[in-house]
Amino acid sequence: MSELIKKQLKDTKTHMDKAIEFLDSELTKVRAGKASPAMLDGVYVDYYGTATPLSQVGTVNSPDARTLVIQPWEKSMLGPIEKAIIESNLSLNPQNDGQIIRINVPPLTEERRRDLVKRVKAEAEGGKITIRNLRKDANEKIKKLKTEGVSEDDIKVGEGEVQKLTDSYIIKVDQLAEVKEKDIMTV
Repeated sequence: MSELIKKQLKDTKTHMDKAIEFLDSELTKVRAGKASPAMLDGVYVDYYGTATPLSQVGTVNSPDARTLVIQPWEKSMLGPIEKAIIESNLSLNPQNDGQIIRINVPPLTEERRRDLVKRVKAEAEGGKITIRNLRKDANEKIKKLKTEGVSEDDIKVGEGEVQKLTDSYIIKVDQLAEVKEKDIMTV
């Protein structure tokens, strides 16, 4: 196999690894019944006129499986943090005691669990589409190598390797989604 094709395969693998990492981070944000500081990763607080991630204006801890505690670094941020959580559409109800913000994470209903599983499946499908697009891009780049003197046989072998890579990453996406679904459906 040509060095140019090997380089293209390596680049494609790197991009597919990034797609898997992104999917994993997106699935972490999906609530699975247990309180996790990662649940609030998508919450941005108005910090003196700038949208700032919650993790940069305070500490987020999970003292037990049903509670999140947010300790802001500035007392004046209690109100904006509370407002940001309410507006985040996470269906969480923050309780401000003047020192910290507590969030009791309610147990998931069966209907809510099914909705979350649908969301996980949609995220997984998005991951698969990304990987398939990477396959398409890699195959196009490999075909263009013909102009640089790479033989037809090497191009066919390269395309076969890209397909094997794609198949293995699609399996990884399915495994991530399956683990998350199991986590959500476990009462």
